[in-house]
Amino acid sequence: MAAAPVNQVNEAVQDGAPGTPPRRSTMVLTMVLTIVAALAIGAGASWWFTRAAAGNPNGPPMLLKVEQMGRLVSLKLHYAEIVEINQKRSLGIPWSQWQLDVAGTRVLLVAKGDCLLATDMNGAKYENVDAARRTLLLVLPAPQPFQPRINHDSRERGGSYFYSISNRGVEALIPDSGNRTAAIDHALAWAQADVKRACGQPQLIDSARRNAEAVLRASFQASGWTPAFKWR
Repeated sequence: MAAAPVNQVNEAVQDGAPGTPPRRSTMVLTMVLTIVAALAIGAGASWWFTRAAAGNPNGPPMLLKVEQMGRLVSLKLHYAEIVEINQKRSLGIPWSQWQLDVAGTRVLLVAKGDCLLATDMNGAKYENVDAARRTLLLVLPAPQPFQPRINHDSRERGGSYFYSISNRGVEALIPDSGNRTAAIDHALAWAQADVKRACGQPQLIDSARRNAEAVLRASFQASGWTPAFKWR
């Protein structure tokens, strides 16, 4: 397993408002590039390909068998970020368009999660099959984020947690808890979307392609074929 260095980014931005991106006090994004899962699937793929080739010794592994692999996972990203939300509560000034900021809730979420990058083998197809040379071109859909998630386990088990939830202005005197709930929901929803965004970075997709090619190449070679790859 090869691990990329940890990137730490400090950004100073204005306090967020409802519907705007949150403030990042400190962001830590850990990218772990792994083909452990892909190797496990690759071992099964070799079995499928060998069985298929045995039934059709003059042709490539049956495409149906390739499709039955489902999704080929070739990269996993571990995500961690501190998200700050400032959910304002405003009071409209009569006979004007002005809003008076009277209160608010500040949330600090330590968000942790993960995401897989996987190739959907249902979209695979063969081109340029050369039975004499036992070569072929395997056309594949690009790896896509798969099952991005925020970890909601307990803090002790490595899950996300709220570092602090604090009131500002007269918020503590207002019996309605809607602003607090909105701030919490905003932080969780933003973090969930950010996991998927982080997983779809071009450099990660490129790494997932290379990992998938390594596993598939070994699987095809085990059945006596040499593949080239085309991504779409």
